Amino acid sequence: MHRAPALAFATLVLSWLCAAPSQSAQDDSAELYRRHCAACHGAERLGGKGPALLPENLSRLPKGEAERVIAQGRAATHMPGFAGTLTALEIARLADYVYAPPRVQPVWGENEIDASRIVHRPPQSLPPAPVHRADPLNLFVVVETGDHHATILDGDRFEPIVRFSTRFALHGGPKFSPDGRFVYFASRDGWISKYDLYGLSWVAEVRAGINTRNLALSSDGRYVMVANYLPHTLVVLDAQDLRLLKVIPVQDGKGRSSRVSAVYDAAPRRSFVAALKDLKQIWEIPYAENTAAVYRGLVHDYRMGEALAEQEPFPVRVTELDDYLDDFFFDPSYAYVIGASRDGSRAQVVNLDVRRKIADLDLPGLPHLGSGIAWTRAGRPVLATPNLKQALVSVIDMGSWKVVKQIETLGPGFFLRSHEGTRYAWVDVFFGPHRDALHVIDKESLEIVATLRPAPGKTAAHVEFTRDGGYALVSVWENDGALVVYDAERLQEVKRLPMNKPSGKYNVYNKITRSTGTSH
Repeated sequence: MHRAPALAFATLVLSWLCAAPSQSAQDDSAELYRRHCAACHGAERLGGKGPALLPENLSRLPKGEAERVIAQGRAATHMPGFAGTLTALEIARLADYVYAPPRVQPVWGENEIDASRIVHRPPQSLPPAPVHRADPLNLFVVVETGDHHATILDGDRFEPIVRFSTRFALHGGPKFSPDGRFVYFASRDGWISKYDLYGLSWVAEVRAGINTRNLALSSDGRYVMVANYLPHTLVVLDAQDLRLLKVIPVQDGKGRSSRVSAVYDAAPRRSFVAALKDLKQIWEIPYAENTAAVYRGLVHDYRMGEALAEQEPFPVRVTELDDYLDDFFFDPSYAYVIGASRDGSRAQVVNLDVRRKIADLDLPGLPHLGSGIAWTRAGRPVLATPNLKQALVSVIDMGSWKVVKQIETLGPGFFLRSHEGTRYAWVDVFFGPHRDALHVIDKESLEIVATLRPAPGKTAAHVEFTRDGGYALVSVWENDGALVVYDAERLQEVKRLPMNKPSGKYNVYNKITRSTGTSH
């Protein structure tokens, strides 16, 4: 009478043994990795000459594509193909191995950060003036992710000055020193790199994390703040030589930790502002030396001494939220943060001074607020943002926090850009079937006045303007892509430069003056 339960139990055990890789199979996969991958990607899969091979770092690469890369290699990199060395089963095992969490969670703290730092050029060895003839404030830094290079482009003649290799998979957009001389890059593998736009050389590098979202540079040019997914930290570096100043664990009062979605500099506030992926909080971290006392959490009455102010540099001011805040946008005063909700049904407006949400926005299309821009229309400040799930550009009045208009487009968009010197805003339709199109929108009438196709059949995205707004540079976002220069008034092409998947381009002047038409 015990036969049926026993049979069911045996069936369950058999199914588990068939579904789960055996210890022997796991050991075999680890040995395959040690023999064929560890020399470039590190014994602990943390990266080396090649990128880190951890689930967090591979989240954007489908496993089937990873198997193809293992078999065939990757063009323009050191990655060889193993199809002639490994069987299809061994390649599949390797892919399973690198997509599985490691048995021991990797550590990347103060010791590891300090040990990783590289100084390429001491400050005293840098040239006093540019070694090129281009206007140093009208340079573009073009990130070419197709083969992990960057190009420094003369923004007057639209000619490359130099092209150089970068760390693997730059992410989050480069940031410039206040005088425009230095540019700082962040890679997904956590490498922070400083480059001299006068001498056209690397200055210093440090690995601030294992999986990094982006970096921010303080408005006084003294500090670099790094937002990490892995480990759950914010890292503060000295901007001069990338020395480590502080590691801030990202956790709440109950010990729950979080990845950091993004960190940005709020220049008028002299602080960094960070959005958290796994906690319903937003953090503000002052960097000014004479900042007011900062208390973690809320204080009933500070005069009664019911809490102790943080004594160390870079204190954290926590604002509790009703919802997670993944992606956000500052209003021009930097007093308000507009953040998208995770489910894409709405957005929330948070006042950083009173430290609470003051309004909800009905934006169901999952706005990409990190690519939002602002301008003054009919005497009122407006915010416009593309949406990642709906074919709309949302225009919001930042006085009433009401939607002014939903502009229908050919597909969901990724980037929206403009400039104070032009009457137009440009938006792509990156996620739709017509991804080769760009819409040009009149900022007063809020009507689409032109639709351009820089390369029919190929993805067009990410517009950036010259310092005077006279020309718009567009990316053909393909490995056999190009940078296409348009007259921003006549909307006519004036030049085309072949490039390898130019994912973004960044004008020095527009960035350091915090043009409302571009990202900060």
